[in-house]
Amino acid sequence: MRVGRARIFGESERIRLAMPASPPRPRYHGDPPVYLTSPLLSRAGLLHLFSTRHLPGIRPWRDPRGPFDSVALASVDRGGLPADGFAFARQVHGADVAAVTKSGFAGAVDVLTTDRPGLPLAIFTADCLPIVVFDRRERRLAAAHAGWRGTVEAAARVAVDALVRTGARAEDLLAAIGPSIGPCCYEVDAPVIERLDAAFPGQWQTWVMAKGGGKWMLDLWRANEDQLAAAGLADARIDNPKLCTACRGDLFFSYRRGRGEGRLVAIAAIPHASESAC
Repeated sequence: MRVGRARIFGESERIRLAMPASPPRPRYHGDPPVYLTSPLLSRAGLLHLFSTRHLPGIRPWRDPRGPFDSVALASVDRGGLPADGFAFARQVHGADVAAVTKSGFAGAVDVLTTDRPGLPLAIFTADCLPIVVFDRRERRLAAAHAGWRGTVEAAARVAVDALVRTGARAEDLLAAIGPSIGPCCYEVDAPVIERLDAAFPGQWQTWVMAKGGGKWMLDLWRANEDQLAAAGLADARIDNPKLCTACRGDLFFSYRRGRGEGRLVAIAAIPHASESAC
């Protein structure tokens, strides 16, 4: 394999790059925290939450009873989100989009959009990035799921572009990235690098740190922030608390750390005119 050169970092530089000094501080809800919210999205009035491992009752998407049991629904309801129906998908690590107008299964996609107030979009993760994009002016919403494959497919930018096609202006959008695996813990090998090199020649090198032995540490946070910025969002309109699911076993499930132990969910809904964010 021949790809562009990635920098090799010393340990102290690796730590500084992996964990910025002052990421945004989310608001935690409950003790222990059941979910957290983005201050950026809350100020914009968006109803939303990013769950922790302490939110019980999340079921597989294919469960005929739906992805949430009554205990989970009660927690969602306390968070101010409608608990009577969600739009969700079979996430397939791509970047296809479903525009949804009703609750229930939306197909095999990784980006959901809606302009319907009160319809929650749900994205499930266990290391991948949940990304919420909100158009406060035109009241449109997108939610995306992005692991390394979704990052290669530019799912974050696809979510922005989907809203722009329906009338949004990229400079008006707000985005938040939820808890997900950080560059401190996300080790990848040559096949992943090959895909990144093919999709983003000349750019992917800024998203990785070479470990040697055919391994790299991949910064999905920066990669997706860069995609959002390339789509037209200013840095100040992108919220990422940089909470690593693999590091924070006290708060989050992680597929890399404990395969199959559980899933997290990001939920967002456009409020009705009389509602405000939690």
